[in-house]
Amino acid sequence: MKDLFAKIYRDKGPLGKWADQAEGYFVFPKLEGQISNRMKFQGREVITWSINDYLGLANNPEVRKADEEAVKKWGSAYPMGARMMSGHTELHEQLQNELAEFVSKESAYVLNFGYQGILSTIDALVGKNDVIVYDVDAHACIIDGVRLHLGKRFTYKHNDLDSIELNLARAEKIAEQTGGGVLFISEGVFGMRGEQGKLKEIVELKKKYNFRLLVDDAHGFGTLGKTGAGAGEEQGVQDQIDVYFATFAKSMASTGAFIAADKEIIDYLKYNLRSQMFAKSLQMSLVEGALKRLELLRRSTDFKDKLWENVNALQNGLKDNGFDIGTTTSCVTPVYLKGSIPEAMALVKDLRENHGIFCSIVVYPVIPKGLILLRMIPTATHTMEDIDLTLKAFSAIRERLENGTYKKLSQALMEKMGE
Repeated sequence: MKDLFAKIYRDKGPLGKWADQAEGYFVFPKLEGQISNRMKFQGREVITWSINDYLGLANNPEVRKADEEAVKKWGSAYPMGARMMSGHTELHEQLQNELAEFVSKESAYVLNFGYQGILSTIDALVGKNDVIVYDVDAHACIIDGVRLHLGKRFTYKHNDLDSIELNLARAEKIAEQTGGGVLFISEGVFGMRGEQGKLKEIVELKKKYNFRLLVDDAHGFGTLGKTGAGAGEEQGVQDQIDVYFATFAKSMASTGAFIAADKEIIDYLKYNLRSQMFAKSLQMSLVEGALKRLELLRRSTDFKDKLWENVNALQNGLKDNGFDIGTTTSCVTPVYLKGSIPEAMALVKDLRENHGIFCSIVVYPVIPKGLILLRMIPTATHTMEDIDLTLKAFSAIRERLENGTYKKLSQALMEKMGE
């Protein structure tokens, strides 16, 4: 019998093998200072493009005041216990009612965390006779939720309507045999590529196939739609989404999440979501803070309008300068370049050290080998100066990538690692 840890000693994984060179800089970096368009990294000011504070609410004066007063009033513990036992309050109910109204659903239920919330929602919605159909590029929380499923599940090619219909047909055939149903899962906005899920086309398929639609709209809530109610509102199909999920960790700049649906569905879920039944309730200070953030979203679209002014300036500037930003239809702004992992590390170091630009780097195995993805998150707090400086920096690093400068710089790293 092998030692359980033998595989860990032998193989650190595709990212783990770079830990000695990457940790503390490329992964697990430490940004310092107040959440803003400009923060500090290793003592230097950098323009930050990796913070999901879309609407700039993290340090909004009204929000900060509400957060501070809530902590003074409630502390960081209240209420203690799970919602079903001792963690339920009138403010939780108020937040749920206001969220349901905002996203045009009958009912809503507040969750303590987004990741475990969507995972548990999937688990509660399906049984062993049911079939799940989901996008191959789904977020890890969806994939982990699907892993809990004891029945059949099928992935479809990313946003590919032919593949969607093919897998719906397969799922429906199996569900007819097992006596189960079909759960279709899409994201409102895919957080890596920035593309919206094809919700309008998907709901049209309800005329042909029998399925229920769950949408994870973590990146769409607050940023898309006339009022900011998300991708469903943006595409005019919010009423056709059977279960709507969003997190407070993006536009709301906080912790927590919620699901919204018909009242009967929410009533079922709140009695069957294991991640909520057996975990501590969302703290009151966060509930009050969420109420203030939602108030600001409902009061005006100024935050969203400023965000999109910056999004359009950044994305149009990148395209005008010949950069490949894929087919994003959201605030998420991916920049695709060609190069190896060591070249990517040299490139990002140049960006941070010599240009004062901090953005997330994504490489294999998250994306195919030979590609480098610089993932940028514009916010309402960024300025036109930030954008102009970033565009100039990106032009400079692209030239160095193409002329082989980063390849030469990366060779020493490769030799050091014995590659």
